[in-house]
Amino acid sequence: MNIDFHSHVIPRAFVEAVQNKSSRLMARIEGAGDARKVVHEQGYVYPLFAEFTDVAAKLAAMDRKGLDVSVLSPAPPTFTYWADEELAVEVTSLVNDGVADMVAVRPDRLRGMGILPMQHPEAAVAELERIHAIHGFRAVEIGTGIEGVKLSDPRFRPVLRRAEELGVFILTHPYYIGNKAGLEDYYLTNLIGNPLETALMVADLMFSGTLDDLPDLKIGLAHGGGFVPYQIGRLVHGHSVRGETRARSQTSPLELLRRFYFDTVVFEPQAVSFLAGLVGADKVFLGTDAPFDMGDEEPLRTIADAPGLSDDQRARIAGGTALALLGE
Repeated sequence: MNIDFHSHVIPRAFVEAVQNKSSRLMARIEGAGDARKVVHEQGYVYPLFAEFTDVAAKLAAMDRKGLDVSVLSPAPPTFTYWADEELAVEVTSLVNDGVADMVAVRPDRLRGMGILPMQHPEAAVAELERIHAIHGFRAVEIGTGIEGVKLSDPRFRPVLRRAEELGVFILTHPYYIGNKAGLEDYYLTNLIGNPLETALMVADLMFSGTLDDLPDLKIGLAHGGGFVPYQIGRLVHGHSVRGETRARSQTSPLELLRRFYFDTVVFEPQAVSFLAGLVGADKVFLGTDAPFDMGDEEPLRTIADAPGLSDDQRARIAGGTALALLGE
């Protein structure tokens, strides 16, 4: 099976909430029909493609790409990490229930991934338990940071620990709804900023001892792990010569890197081969980042063109890793 483990949706209930409560959600819908777009007050604008909201459109895109199953995850702008607890819980549950409704249309081809109100950890744990029990979600998507606070912060440990206990996979995804300082030009907020955010998160989880404290946590990295795989040797060397990096963890960064899972949204087949050789094909999974324009429109070709992979490695990347994470 060919399984896309990085495929975004925006449930219609969220779109309706933006339309009806735009002042509370700090966003609005502009345009009509195929020209609709979401405009966030912080400066982030993106087209509201039919594939975000319509199951039939998602299935058509999957068929075009040769995908059997997609794990639907809410687009990061739905995270709403800036909101107070009441609004955050309302929006998060609305989004998660919307994903479940989409999955219910074609459960043979769709699976669900939830989001959590991470800025309110007790509520996040409650929502994690709810969607795991009621919807059967085996995965959640969270930001690489929560409004400037690192995931290693002790306030988030109960959420990560509960995911570990439940065996729920966490896909971390860079999150922004406005330009990042110094990266305003040339779309660098996404092109450079997103992989940089992932690299910073990974290094912090390694050196802070967070991964040592959560040995069974299954955590994934969007966009092929950002810059970390290519620079892991630098982290290993730094860990051997700089005492600051060993203050809280004695574990080799390379060993910790192999704890993570990585998608194939790298657009360069040789990078997929490099990842498989570095961490193992059983830690790499197919992803598209659909339907954003920075998504991979030919994910199977990316895998097929990766040099030096065996048929077994290609099969694991195309679907085997995802099946294991889903418990299927």
